[in-house]
Amino acid sequence: MTVRAVHPPDETFALHSTGRAFEDVRDIVEVPSTRQEIPDLFVAADQLQRLSALIADVSDEVLFLVATDTAEPDPGPVILAYTSALVPAGRAMEALTASAEQLGFLRRFAHVLPGAPELEEGREAAFLVVQDRLETARVELGDAAQGLYGAADRLGGAPPRSVAALSRSARITDATALTSAAPRSTPPARLAYTPAPRHGR
Repeated sequence: MTVRAVHPPDETFALHSTGRAFEDVRDIVEVPSTRQEIPDLFVAADQLQRLSALIADVSDEVLFLVATDTAEPDPGPVILAYTSALVPAGRAMEALTASAEQLGFLRRFAHVLPGAPELEEGREAAFLVVQDRLETARVELGDAAQGLYGAADRLGGAPPRSVAALSRSARITDATALTSAAPRSTPPARLAYTPAPRHGR
């Protein structure tokens, strides 16, 4: 008879919390319906910064799990969940970066007087790219979150309802604030998960 390894509830909570963090980034990415609704570069830069920080947090968690692997229980499913989430997260980052490039073009020529057909066509093409890339980013971020939720539910560390309730009030803290200077041979400090109020959408 095969005995299923039960992972600590903290691992399940962490996966749900990270999924919620990806959804939080998705929720600040809005797809414009018209050129008047296009986000400015400040908003685009903020989105890129938030996502890049989240990707770094997930990478740090993988680093911790690999460096402290005791094989009891096997950390493989948890590591796979995080590394799999990095794939859509990377695609979302690429999409946000492409959108930011077009926003830079629109800002550069925002005050150029109309009258040049090529420039107006360029502006319209840039808007369409922004629309498409932001929609892609939202889809990819949602996929990253759902993959983490599914992995957490499969671990069996806690009842799904309990996990979902905790994920609404827990989030990954900044790893840089928790890691002190140490020799390179020292295993990396693990991310901490601290209670924090959930912001409404």
